[in-house]
Amino acid sequence: MTTPEVHRPRARRPLAWGVVASAGLAGLILSACASAPAQDAAPPKDAPATSSSTTATAPPPVCPLTGVAAPGGEVPQRPAMAVKIDNYPSGRPQSGLNQADIVFEEPVEGGITRYAAIFHCQNVALIGPVRSARNIDVGILGQLGNPLEAHVGGINPVIANINASPVVNVDLGASDSLQIHPPGRVSPDADFTSTALVYGTHPTMNTPPQPVFTYSDTPPPGGTPASAVNINFSGTSNVTWKWNATTGTFQRYYNGNQPDMLTNGVQNQASNVIVQYVNVSYGPWAENDMGGLEVQADLYPNASGTAIVFRNGQEIQGSWHRTTLGSPTQFVNAAGATIPMMPGPSWVELVPSTIMAAVTP
Repeated sequence: MTTPEVHRPRARRPLAWGVVASAGLAGLILSACASAPAQDAAPPKDAPATSSSTTATAPPPVCPLTGVAAPGGEVPQRPAMAVKIDNYPSGRPQSGLNQADIVFEEPVEGGITRYAAIFHCQNVALIGPVRSARNIDVGILGQLGNPLEAHVGGINPVIANINASPVVNVDLGASDSLQIHPPGRVSPDADFTSTALVYGTHPTMNTPPQPVFTYSDTPPPGGTPASAVNINFSGTSNVTWKWNATTGTFQRYYNGNQPDMLTNGVQNQASNVIVQYVNVSYGPWAENDMGGLEVQADLYPNASGTAIVFRNGQEIQGSWHRTTLGSPTQFVNAAGATIPMMPGPSWVELVPSTIMAAVTP
């Protein structure tokens, strides 16, 4: 997904008519001789400069992917960085999601979901567990310019498509030095990483991403109260977001009332939750030895669908459209106006159009 002053007219003192008359013609002559200074006369050198306007203070720089003030007052000169994070129950709890700028939850084979967590403004010491790439990643990440994509492996057709796209392939499986292995984690959920390790693979890339959302502290008109939204992807990913007025965020739960907690004890939450309905298809490649087919999503070019934006305890009904791989997804209301996000982290739920989210007023 940022008193006029009242001026009173001065009272004029009445002049005595006799005084004016006594001045006569002599006063007029003196006035004519003395009123106009010589054209080449310069003002005194010590005369203070005057100005009818004041200099406006420039707004502080903001992070392009959250709309909040940049840490230390400077936007990091580096690209966006995506990390593929497991969301199968055995991969939970995860690390680092609470420091991501944007998290995309994408459907993958077997009805499970996986995260493409986008980092840029914050330095994160532990992110994971990191898993393999998917073909849907190209469509998700293309709107971020030339982002890095950190993952551990992937099937050959997927890796080929990533390499042919603007997305920069960072396969952590190619070097153990790019991985962190926390104690107590077992394969395939034992591989973690950090922003320092991933950015270190491409130290000369120094172009920040362009914003993908617009932001406003003020909720847009037309919203209706929403206390919760449920998205039942599958038996392993039955997700509910609940509005918490105290934190000013939507908090994430599984199976209705199980808080989605991270390894540091923080519950996943977001300033904005975007339900983006997408058309999906399956194949032509098998993703695993059980025959699970690759999920393909219609995200571009000239793709569109319905959408719901949740922010400030409200839902805003709308739609989305996207013209090219490199253009950001546009979220608009029924009148065609852009829906601004609340400054802060956003979660984008890429929901197959065969599944309907249930909103609790």
